[in-house]
Amino acid sequence: MPYTADAPQRPSAEELRARIPGWGADLDPADRPSVPREQFLPTGAHWTMPEDQPGQPGQAERERSIEHGRLPPVYGTSVPLRGLSGAIRHHAYRRYSEARAAHWLLLLGADRVDAVESHLASLLSTRPDNPVTKTGVQSELGQGPLRSRFGQHRADAGHHVIDPVLIAGPWVLAGGAAYGAIKFLRRRAAARR
Repeated sequence: MPYTADAPQRPSAEELRARIPGWGADLDPADRPSVPREQFLPTGAHWTMPEDQPGQPGQAERERSIEHGRLPPVYGTSVPLRGLSGAIRHHAYRRYSEARAAHWLLLLGADRVDAVESHLASLLSTRPDNPVTKTGVQSELGQGPLRSRFGQHRADAGHHVIDPVLIAGPWVLAGGAAYGAIKFLRRRAAARR
């Protein structure tokens, strides 16, 4: 029967129970295990809704989904907004509902951009990250790296070739760029003499 503007005819509870085994098993509150949690028990709290968390000085407005009218009373953040990744996150929250794939794809993209921003900040600092110690390669050497990878029918076997390129590639490129920049500056300084 096609849908119409009128409310559809619904079968009675008895008809549904006879036709679908187990239908309506939770209609009786005595049969529902969650009923004790649904009861109001006095807790001694002096509020029905907690007071709003005071904003931190210099803290920008927190991102919230467009589905919600306000932030929860207490909140935190694991990733404060900053740089291009923060702008992407801001756009994802302001423009798209959480029910849209675009919202989550933008947040995933913002995570990747944040990783690149962090790597660049590390390279420009006086103490850049050490790719050997940060990737866990040293612990791999003592744990049977070949035995754990071959003959085990692992689902990630294709990554064994790709991962070193993805992890070491940016460092090799950054080193090559730094070497080229230093070589260029030396040539330029020698040409001025």
